[in-house]
Amino acid sequence: MSWTKDSLIAAARDAAAGAYAPYSQFHVGAALGFADGSVVTGANVENASYGLTLCAETVAVGKVLSAGLRGRLEAVAVIGGKAGQLGRGAPVSPCGRCRQMLSEVAQLGDSDPTVWCVGGDEVLEIRLSALLPHAFGPANLT
Repeated sequence: MSWTKDSLIAAARDAAAGAYAPYSQFHVGAALGFADGSVVTGANVENASYGLTLCAETVAVGKVLSAGLRGRLEAVAVIGGKAGQLGRGAPVSPCGRCRQMLSEVAQLGDSDPTVWCVGGDEVLEIRLSALLPHAFGPANLT
């Protein structure tokens, strides 16, 4: 593993700089760290039709799956905030949809990644299984 907690959080912060958030001005970055050392990032992408907005975690998962990466997801870092105030305030955690998307990737590699939710004064550290207990996944379809 070539990434660390700090480097994954930094990658999420860097990803947030690429957010397209003209409506909410709330930038979110996510970084996914895999057992093979790879890191995949994403930033939120808003749309004037708000329901079509993509969260940073969903963008990262799309990149992971479209690249054929099926390795073991070990950790996720998420950071967010208003433009110019990134990482201030309460920790930002993945929304329900993103928890499900991350769970799918984790289940493909039989892992339960640590999720670091970054805030101004703290980094909440929690397992994905605690954020999404009893997750639905590929095994439920057999």
